[in-house]
Amino acid sequence: MTLQAQPLRAYPVLATQPLPLRRVRQLAAKSLFGLAALVSLVTLLPLGFILWITLQTGWETASALIFRARVGELLVNTALLEVLTLPPCIVLAVALAWLTERSDVPGARFWSWLAVAPLAIPAFVQSYAWIGVAPGMHGLFAAVFVSVLAYLPFLYLPVAAQLRRLDPAMEDAAASLGLDPWRVFLRVVLPQLRIALCGGSLLIGLHLLAEYGLYAMIRFDTFTTAIVDQFQSSYNGPAANMLAGVLVLSCLGLLGLEVLIRGDARYARVGSGAPRPASRRRLGRARGVSMLLPLALSGLALGVPAYALGRWLIAGGSEIWQARELASAFGETLLYAAGGALATTLVAIPMAWLSVRAPGRLQRVLEGCHYYVGALPGVVVALALVTITVRIALPLYQTVATVLLAYGLMFLPRALVGLRAGIAQVPVELERAAIALGRRPAGAIFSVTMRLAAPGVAACMALVAMGVTTELTATLMLAPNGTRTLATEFWALTNELDYAAAAPYAALMIALSLPLTALLHAQSRRVAGQ
Repeated sequence: MTLQAQPLRAYPVLATQPLPLRRVRQLAAKSLFGLAALVSLVTLLPLGFILWITLQTGWETASALIFRARVGELLVNTALLEVLTLPPCIVLAVALAWLTERSDVPGARFWSWLAVAPLAIPAFVQSYAWIGVAPGMHGLFAAVFVSVLAYLPFLYLPVAAQLRRLDPAMEDAAASLGLDPWRVFLRVVLPQLRIALCGGSLLIGLHLLAEYGLYAMIRFDTFTTAIVDQFQSSYNGPAANMLAGVLVLSCLGLLGLEVLIRGDARYARVGSGAPRPASRRRLGRARGVSMLLPLALSGLALGVPAYALGRWLIAGGSEIWQARELASAFGETLLYAAGGALATTLVAIPMAWLSVRAPGRLQRVLEGCHYYVGALPGVVVALALVTITVRIALPLYQTVATVLLAYGLMFLPRALVGLRAGIAQVPVELERAAIALGRRPAGAIFSVTMRLAAPGVAACMALVAMGVTTELTATLMLAPNGTRTLATEFWALTNELDYAAAAPYAALMIALSLPLTALLHAQSRRVAGQ
């Protein structure tokens, strides 16, 4: 039996012409631009809420609520708090950063970690600890003292990172011209720290405007404490809304002041070669005395809270760890932290991708909308969502969805910064190759870009989770009835002066935040190649 070759028969084939790669990328950019624009509209809700409430209230009523003695008193308190807190933070952060990064002080890396560790302790836990040690701590100077201890790491981190990256060649040139070490530092090093000082000071200043628990416990009135008190007494009355408007103007004024002080000077190194690491200055006989600064700051910011918590935990005994409310609060905190971190990261992906892959003028406007909301206090965001849900979408009032939306608005800048850094490290050619091989643009972004950017994604999710774990004001105002988180249960027990029962909640918040703080410190050193 022989096989005969059969002639090939032509069958009709439906030919499909694939879209050009450039066209596919343009469609992907337009789709992500639409998603980013939608998120930007949502971020404008708090600002739109303030304008809408002001117009609805009417000028006569609004002016009567704004231009009154109480608002003037709060403005004075806020100005004094900012003016008295920021200078000590700047001086201490610069001194501590120089000791740990530029001197041969013993245990420099250990002191550097201890300088960042207070980030794991919420500000209201700091005030709780100090009130337990010194019950008479109240008023302005107590608020300034605790604020410096709680927020100093926000300024130390950027200053220390900047010192690691400075090229010592300019300092050597200044010294060769006859300047002594102090004049070299003041005229060469300190001006190069301007961006780090302005950024860290802005971050601390915004925290001072937004903080509630710390000042409520120390009995120092600020706009945030007044807004929460007004809301709890009149349930979103016009007075609370007008105070929120003044607070928003204060935040915008602080942002403008930071831009003015920062200026537009150039700080990049120009020239051939690469910058060398700076050599550590020998302290000689001053080594022992120089250790007093990091030792004192660590003792005040870490030792006192550890002592106070330990004392209350011992006083409460084993019974305080067996309460069912503790396990419930721990579980709900983990769920909210995971849900808030996941939701915030997902909504930040379109803007992060556009800012790296398709920058432009309109993109920068949308990116600014994403960032500005992070400067608003949580009480303003919560107040806006309360008003909107009560007047427009009542079924969403005091629901988990509303709480997650508040977390997304408040911590969106944290996620955006981490995602941008992660996406920028992924070669765009890999994404283009996946699209050329038939992957849809969304599939290429999530299966290639986001997978390779996984370390940055995990870091930004961890930072958002840390913020959600210790968040207080928005949770108090928006959470459904019966919600128990570590922060809200701690606050409820301290209001009842049951400090022993509140101690386990504070300890668990610190335990959840410590690994994330260690991750932040390790990343800051890894960027500098250390």
